[in-house]
Amino acid sequence: MARERDYELGIVLAPETPDEQARAIVERITNAVTAQGGVVVRINAWGRRRLAYPIEHYRDGLYYFFDLQLPPTSVVEIERLIGVNEDIIRHLMKARDPRVIGDERKRAAEAEIRAQQEAEARAVAEAEAAARGETLEPAEAQPVGEQESTPEAIPEAAPETAETATSDAEDSEISDTESDVAEATEATS
Repeated sequence: MARERDYELGIVLAPETPDEQARAIVERITNAVTAQGGVVVRINAWGRRRLAYPIEHYRDGLYYFFDLQLPPTSVVEIERLIGVNEDIIRHLMKARDPRVIGDERKRAAEAEIRAQQEAEARAVAEAEAAARGETLEPAEAQPVGEQESTPEAIPEAAPETAETATSDAEDSEISDTESDVAEATEATS
């Protein structure tokens, strides 16, 4: 079996295609990919969008994007299947850059690890609270770095302080200017 590569498949369906038929088309493409020895990583349904130019007298289309992993030899068969379907008014299959895919997978793995750590921290906090006989509110169950600040925590004197700081800065600029004038006067005398 040939080495699998990453592909992105974009299809545009006719706008009058019913939802059930659109789901059937997506399912048919998914089944064809798996039958050819590939894997559908993700399906991204964009929904109805305006076309850049009319295609077969349509102004709108239903957009679907598939992230696929499949052998290069199966691309022709999948494109043949797509070409036979009359509801698909445009399609494009392109190979994705392996470096970009590697970066995406790395970020996804890091996000998954972070989510697991947060879930563990939440479970530990809930267990400690249960041991003390307390119940945690949803905000208390979040890790410390994730809690949102409340408006009550911000003192109301903060805007006044900012105005005072601005006026102090202006006063210091004025006093600097006055001292510069005084120095210039002394230098000329």
